[in-house]
Amino acid sequence: MKVKPPLQAGEAGTGRLGSNTRTPVSLFPEPSCSPGKMSGWSNGSSNVSYTSFLLVGFPGLQESRALLVLPFFSLYLVIVSTNALVTYTVVAQRSLHQPMYLLIALLLAVNICTATTVVPTMLFSFSTHFNRVSLPCCLVQMFCIYFFIVFDCNILLVMALDRYVAICYPLRYAEIVTGHLLAGLVGVAAVRSTCIVAPVVGLASRVNFCRSDIIHHFACEHMALMKLSCGDISLNKTVGLTVRVFNRVLDMLLLGTSYSRIIHAAFRISSAGARSKALNTCGSHLLVIFTVYSSTMSSSVVYRVARTTSQDVHNLLSAFYLLLPCLVNPIIYGARTKEIRQHLATLFQREQLLIPTEKPQSLPSRRELPA
Repeated sequence: MKVKPPLQAGEAGTGRLGSNTRTPVSLFPEPSCSPGKMSGWSNGSSNVSYTSFLLVGFPGLQESRALLVLPFFSLYLVIVSTNALVTYTVVAQRSLHQPMYLLIALLLAVNICTATTVVPTMLFSFSTHFNRVSLPCCLVQMFCIYFFIVFDCNILLVMALDRYVAICYPLRYAEIVTGHLLAGLVGVAAVRSTCIVAPVVGLASRVNFCRSDIIHHFACEHMALMKLSCGDISLNKTVGLTVRVFNRVLDMLLLGTSYSRIIHAAFRISSAGARSKALNTCGSHLLVIFTVYSSTMSSSVVYRVARTTSQDVHNLLSAFYLLLPCLVNPIIYGARTKEIRQHLATLFQREQLLIPTEKPQSLPSRRELPA
């Protein structure tokens, strides 16, 4: 009986081995996933990079996630209707075409955009058939979410500047705050928001995602996506944290300086009515600022401190800081701003007058008609 010579290097897999011969195990096993979900082999430490992901919002609820569709969809309808109602009131009433009310309408329009960016994807993440999203769409959603959040804060800065000029320099307010200045400030706010968000999203687009194709979140949030990376993301974390801390600290310094001077000037107003109106307006803005910044900061602190907390709690806090300002802002401005509240009351009274309250009298029958 002849003994086969040992295999030489490079002969494995060329057809010379019998059926009972073991095939060498590759150091990088090929993952079992369908075509189109990975970008192929890369030169880094990872071998594949997924290009589409499954969004799984509130993974701890498992099959009960479908029960969340109705409450979140109802919340979305409330957010859109209340924000749109106040925005329509400001746009429709010519007496409200003033910088402060136009900025309020812009803020509420941004709230609608934020909710529209988040909630539909959230509802799809509760499903098991429509929750797949491609990497480009995921990055676009990430950019839109953070852009609208930062733009919302920048509008609050513009509103603080508007109130500062209105209360500290009331006689020169119409001369200083013109339509061109207001449009320029809004444009600067949009450019600043883009410059803050673009580096974070740009760095995220260069990461290889090979750990998994499942995002345990209802949206393409930055850190939820970074958990799937398989390379060094220290630069992404550093840039993201630096941008967030610098932006928040600078905003708080500007807002604190502006409103401290506004309140100081308001208490020096001799007229009690004008002083009360100024403080009431500042109170509305401060409530909105507190809602926006407290919800955002609480989510960031809990995410970095309470690392042992379940993913569902983190997702709930994310929904809290994304949707709570959108829900509360129209209520604050609609209830506390006198002019908007009066026009809303007039609008509802007009609608009630258009609805008939008495049943129309029926025509007499033939027998009741006179001869």
